[in-house]
Amino acid sequence: MPLLVRLLALAAALFHLYAAGVSPFTALVQRPVHLAFMAVLGFLGVGIRNSRGTPLRAAEARAGDEGNGENGSDHGDGEEGGAPGLWLKISPWVCWLLAFGAVASCFYLASQHDALVRRSGSPTTLDLVAAAVAIVVVLDLTRRATGWGLVVVALLALAYAGAGPWLPGILAHRGYGPVRVLEHLYLSTEGIWGIPLGVSADFVYLFILFGALLEMAGGGALLISLADRVAGRSQGGPAKTAAVGSALMGSLSGSAVANVVTTGAFTIPLMRRAGFKPGFAGAIEAAASTGGQLMPPVMGAGAFILATWTGIPYARVALAALIPSILYYVALLAAIHFRAGKMGLEPNRDSGRERVLNRLHLLLPLLVIVVLLAQGRSPMRAAFWGVIGTLAMSLLRPETRMGVSRLADGLLKAASGAVQVAAACAAAGIVVGVASLTGIGLRMSELIMLLSGGQLLPALGLTALGSIVLGMGLPTTAAYVVLAALGAPALTELGVPLLGAHFFIFYFGCLSNVTPPVALASYAAAGLAGAPAFRTSLYGALLALPGFVVPFLFVYHPALLMEGAAIEIAQAGATASLGVIALAAGTMGFALRVLAVWERAVLALVALALITPSVWTDGVGLALLVAMALWLRASRDRPQPARA
Repeated sequence: MPLLVRLLALAAALFHLYAAGVSPFTALVQRPVHLAFMAVLGFLGVGIRNSRGTPLRAAEARAGDEGNGENGSDHGDGEEGGAPGLWLKISPWVCWLLAFGAVASCFYLASQHDALVRRSGSPTTLDLVAAAVAIVVVLDLTRRATGWGLVVVALLALAYAGAGPWLPGILAHRGYGPVRVLEHLYLSTEGIWGIPLGVSADFVYLFILFGALLEMAGGGALLISLADRVAGRSQGGPAKTAAVGSALMGSLSGSAVANVVTTGAFTIPLMRRAGFKPGFAGAIEAAASTGGQLMPPVMGAGAFILATWTGIPYARVALAALIPSILYYVALLAAIHFRAGKMGLEPNRDSGRERVLNRLHLLLPLLVIVVLLAQGRSPMRAAFWGVIGTLAMSLLRPETRMGVSRLADGLLKAASGAVQVAAACAAAGIVVGVASLTGIGLRMSELIMLLSGGQLLPALGLTALGSIVLGMGLPTTAAYVVLAALGAPALTELGVPLLGAHFFIFYFGCLSNVTPPVALASYAAAGLAGAPAFRTSLYGALLALPGFVVPFLFVYHPALLMEGAAIEIAQAGATASLGVIALAAGTMGFALRVLAVWERAVLALVALALITPSVWTDGVGLALLVAMALWLRASRDRPQPARA
């Protein structure tokens, strides 16, 4: 089994690299082959979730394959739950049968797609059997890789396709039988093989592979060391290092939970040793890892789908994400600084200069990706050269050179992340396919318009709530896809620009990772910190609080998405930065000294004025901020309340 899994992971990498760098395949070849690889790896145990709902890591995959125990404890991951081999131990024949079904149904489509197109509208019995097998495979793979949430949504969508005539009011439609549904979902690019899986097959896998290989070569240690050089010697340095490092790693991994379990294993103990309480240390890691999905240049799989769905170049999407992501991390770093000041923590960090110099060359592949994306090259080609560059750069120094074992771990890690993304995208394709078949997207837009009374602010609130609720139970990518089909049309109908509408949904889908009561990133961090999960999620939501405000701002003020004159963009970014810093001071209750309740309220008012897009409110906010700064400096030496 270990050899088979490694060979499949290698074959998957070679297939995607060949398609990206040598000769691309058509959609109905690339996507089925991609899903076949991911499904077989998934049914062999790679990329499934443990009992706590967090993704298993490459080291755990190797542990499970080699029989080193079911919790990967030999590798020090500190996570509970079964290793990837667990499902095989429970139901080996079912897993092999599903793996065979995945290969058969995907190969049938890839090899017969020309004939299938010619007889479109008249599927044969074999076509329908293959379609049914594919849907069963996708749903069970999704259950194993991401949990029940998305599976339930997909099953409800399938039920909705047939129940239309019996539904009331706005939800009613003509209804579709099994043959029509199977044909639509399997024999076209409107269902399983639609845009979400296409993005996963074309370049998300390659970016995951790039991040995994870069980490195995020592890129993760480099990014943490660079973060340490930037922030390690300031107040609350270890926590700021964790925040900056997780932002950089999160931009590469695109998964908040995976980022938590990867970087949190060493950043959370670091913060605890510096004096932060376990729950707050976990919350910092969760909030920082969540923001990584919003951080250019790579961001997450959802951002690639956003670009493909809207037809907006990915470079433009990444540019639009720049100011909102900066605001998010400015607020997070400010909150850490004020919290450290309130606790009386002092900086005490070494520079890590040698760790940086020994691995600095690993930044070149990332630079290559940025340059290629900025030149307008496709993300597929940029990721291809990023992977090739990482393999080449890793050979330059002994500290970064990967042997066969580390390379195999990198391939397994990439496969693990890609299985989860592919499963989510394929299942989301079922939901989107039903939406396109039944027209539910237009009906949902009508419902949002009805409930909001045609007013933008209530419509934004409803859409934000829907994004958060869906994001609590679904992976970020799947939540975005569902809301893009159901909610975005209502926002664009109300005059929100296409990029702003989709980015609004994507932003709140990401923030659901730290939104109680189901905050997956916070729960993963709480497990690593040994802290109560719900308390950690509350701290995480508090740290991410400015992030819940920013999406409303860029809808009303597109300058925050880099739209408009340079002076307008600069002014909006500067005043919003001051606003989120003031908000961080108010929420943490410290700025030069411990704040009284009325002082925290004034700072909240300052924040509201500065982040509201208006010259008048900016003037009021700046005047109040200067007055508060002078007052706090003048009263700095007065007796302080006890530090919390």
